[in-house]
Amino acid sequence: MISNCLIQTKANEYILYMITTRNLTKKYGDFIAVNNLDLDVKEGEILCLLGANGAGKSTTINLLLNFITPTSGEALINGIDVTKDPIKTKSFLTYIPENLMLYPTLSAVENLDYFTGISGKKISKSQLETYLLEAGLQKEALHKRIHSFSKGMRQKVGIALAIAKDTKVLLLDEPTSGLDPKSSNEFSELLKEMSNKGVAILMATHDLFRAKSIGSHIGIMKDGVLKNNFKTQDISIQGLEELYLQTMNYNEVAL
Repeated sequence: MISNCLIQTKANEYILYMITTRNLTKKYGDFIAVNNLDLDVKEGEILCLLGANGAGKSTTINLLLNFITPTSGEALINGIDVTKDPIKTKSFLTYIPENLMLYPTLSAVENLDYFTGISGKKISKSQLETYLLEAGLQKEALHKRIHSFSKGMRQKVGIALAIAKDTKVLLLDEPTSGLDPKSSNEFSELLKEMSNKGVAILMATHDLFRAKSIGSHIGIMKDGVLKNNFKTQDISIQGLEELYLQTMNYNEVAL
């Protein structure tokens, strides 16, 4: 029996989606945070989820991380149900939230050593340095304590962790929020590099421009429902803005 997170190509081959949700629903009493959500992200794709606060973006990511349990439906990483085998599914992914929690009194290398160690990897100091440099961290910052780092520098440590883990799935929750334009652009370029290496990326964001510039696909959520889902190449930035405002009913409010 073929898994429901496999797609069949014209060449009669099957491609596994790395991130999948099927009828995923999360309720808190009468409030529905995520409502029958169907998502598919395969290797090398970047799906940017847009939506206002409370749209269900962060809840979706938390469900995929098994931080919270779905009311109904499925969340799968690499075809594995996150509620049935959370340890296995976490071995495939790296999560970078808006404010990445690192140990402030440890250096970048020491933090990377600690977190890769938790994932079961023993990596030499020189290799850890290489991963951090590959993630764009300046050489002079490798052994500085994290408490002196900007947010952009901390996010680069997160990318280095994804590289070190050879991650297959990257989950991001507002990772560029609060970054200056230069840091935001650098982070976006890192995501493109990860995508080119076959990493499946799901990013929750408010930034329409960033979603258009880096996403292969864009979804727009409102009230826990995926209202739109399309290829980025099929819409202009002006068209995206108009569709987003229409979906949020902001135009009606303005009238």
